Amino acid sequence: MSLLMAILGFLIAIGLLVAVHEYGHFWVARRLGFKVLRFSIGFGRPLLRWHGRDRDRTEYWLSAVPLGGYVKMLDGREAPIPPEDEGRAFNQRPIPARIAVLLAGAGFNFLFAVVAFALMFMVGVPGTQAIIGSVDETSPAEAAGVREQDRIVAVGDRRVTTWEGALLAMLDDMLGEGAVRLTLDSREGGAEREVRLDVAGQERALSEPGALLPGLGLRAWMPPIPPVLDEIVPGAAAEAAGLQPGDELLRVNGEAIRGWGEWVDWVRAHPDERVALEFQRDGQTRETELAIGSVIEDGRVVGRIGAGVSVDHARALAEEVRSMQRYGPLVSLQQGATRTWEMTGLTLRMLGRMVTGDVSVKNISGPINIAQYAGFSLTAGLSTFLNFLAIVSISLGIINLLPIPMLDGGQIVYQLIEWAKGSPLSERTLLICQQTGLVMLAMLMGFAFYQDIMRLLG
Repeated sequence: MSLLMAILGFLIAIGLLVAVHEYGHFWVARRLGFKVLRFSIGFGRPLLRWHGRDRDRTEYWLSAVPLGGYVKMLDGREAPIPPEDEGRAFNQRPIPARIAVLLAGAGFNFLFAVVAFALMFMVGVPGTQAIIGSVDETSPAEAAGVREQDRIVAVGDRRVTTWEGALLAMLDDMLGEGAVRLTLDSREGGAEREVRLDVAGQERALSEPGALLPGLGLRAWMPPIPPVLDEIVPGAAAEAAGLQPGDELLRVNGEAIRGWGEWVDWVRAHPDERVALEFQRDGQTRETELAIGSVIEDGRVVGRIGAGVSVDHARALAEEVRSMQRYGPLVSLQQGATRTWEMTGLTLRMLGRMVTGDVSVKNISGPINIAQYAGFSLTAGLSTFLNFLAIVSISLGIINLLPIPMLDGGQIVYQLIEWAKGSPLSERTLLICQQTGLVMLAMLMGFAFYQDIMRLLG
């Protein structure tokens, strides 16, 4: 994935989601009688600016720093209020109306997630059936009686059809129960059965990105692809070892190669090693020395030889476990609302358990990681990009409702305190709160950047 695609995906995602959030504030404020002075996407100096034709002559800005936005309303604490605008300033409107305006930004983010998920289901969500591959010995899965080629039909009380849905449900179930409850059936038929994978005390380790399935002792099943070479990259390790299209790989250092996926995993785990490779060509077994190359991928050094199998053959085999979820408009909207509700609940539980130390803070992503995912999802197709936008929109809505000064949640706390005590907070108190909020946001952003850099460094 190119740096250009990461930047493009990030700008599209952040620009769109910030516009949705700020439009929520703007739309509700206008309808509740507030005077809106400016609607800005981005911070800093305006690159584009124009005035609306409404009676308020609202300014619209597209500003230089695309990392946020704001809606500026008339406020008597900042400037004198013209006589014709009496009662329309933010600090003059009823407190319930102010809270409604502050809630609207996050509210529109959640509504956007519903629409994005609904469009995703209308386009079609490709996935892989949740069929179990190998089960590790002495793992929670083996202890629970999970067997190879079992199909996961439900996690807890939630029916699932794909690995993506199963993984999210398994993480959610683990956080709530300290165990993962699976309903399984066998691909050969038979009655469904329920198993329980006990992982109490392991939630923090298993909640790290990519750790859940290996920690449970599970691998996703894929139909075995024969290790018959089709493509040889010029100048790469495979060509240097004399391998050709049509060669079937048999053994490496005396160990049998049982399928292409197993071979790929083995090569990735042995970068820069020289190995003895047996292969078959024209019915004859031959040997060669293979010097495995290496590349940096997601901050890790992994092996690569520069060879591939037939794409058509691999695609035909993959169709056996392929799943596609596609619905009409009404069902898609229902599915979108359900997915938004589930993802919101899961995100809140994850945040709560991070605070208590029961979930790994490695799940926090900063701008670098978000940009990487944005670029990947943009190139992966419309359905994947819509899913990415919906998840980030939910996160943006939740973060803005946290009771941190400078965020909408902190501003709501101010309004509730004013409502309870019958008068606004003093300027000194507000200043202290703002400074505290800036420090908290700086620490949060600094930690997110640190997590991103650690991922890049592996």
